[in-house]
Amino acid sequence: MFDSGIGGLTVVKRLMQCLPSEDIVYLGDTGRVPYGSRSKDTIIRYAKQDAAFLSGFDIKAVVVACNTVCSVAYEELLGFMDIPFFEVVGAPAKTAAETTKNGRIGVIGTAATIRSNAYLQAINAIRPDLEVFSKACPLFVPLVENGITDANDIAALSIAERYLKELSDYKVDTLIMGCTHYPLLKSVIAKVMGQDVMLIDSGAETAKAVAKSLSESALLSDKKAKGAVKYFVTDSIDGFSALASGYLESELSGLVEQVTIE
Repeated sequence: MFDSGIGGLTVVKRLMQCLPSEDIVYLGDTGRVPYGSRSKDTIIRYAKQDAAFLSGFDIKAVVVACNTVCSVAYEELLGFMDIPFFEVVGAPAKTAAETTKNGRIGVIGTAATIRSNAYLQAINAIRPDLEVFSKACPLFVPLVENGITDANDIAALSIAERYLKELSDYKVDTLIMGCTHYPLLKSVIAKVMGQDVMLIDSGAETAKAVAKSLSESALLSDKKAKGAVKYFVTDSIDGFSALASGYLESELSGLVEQVTIE
């Protein structure tokens, strides 16, 4: 699994719950985060480098735990390696289409994800009658990467209110957090949007879809022991370990290694 930073840990946590016997290799490209402000060519290059790094392990599938990559470079990745790839757009789009009551769905993501219209296209393919309102939230990823995620943090709330006011005005009743970093800001987003808006976690929905697909393809591990998780980052280990340990509620000492992938 790879992501531009720590956001993909939201998928890791859910996968460990859904597939406790599976070994997971996680690459967080923390040295080049965020991807969302990069050009299409750069995002494709980064994604292929990330996938190539993971191909050095005995893997049976790759989860692209980055909405930006899935929105911009997923088609290029499909022919890059001869193993299954899983994206993080389709599953949450399906859940949102099935969840909305008033037919108004909001989507928040990086600038690249919103520009791609990937969620709009995925939702419209399921239910063309639904209205989709999208908003880029470029400062959300830096907030998460710096551990500013508390619902009472003035800076986080101020930024969230500025981004989300437009979606509140549209009266969306379902909001897709279209970046795997964003569930780490769920308490902030929920405080701004209110309890009547259903928040869709792209990582959680993707984890369920991956578990279902591996089971149907007879690719699940048959071992009884708990799976091992190894983490790789392209920048400082310390900052990642501290944030990840808090989110995953487990000590990552000795499990994180810094690598160069370019």
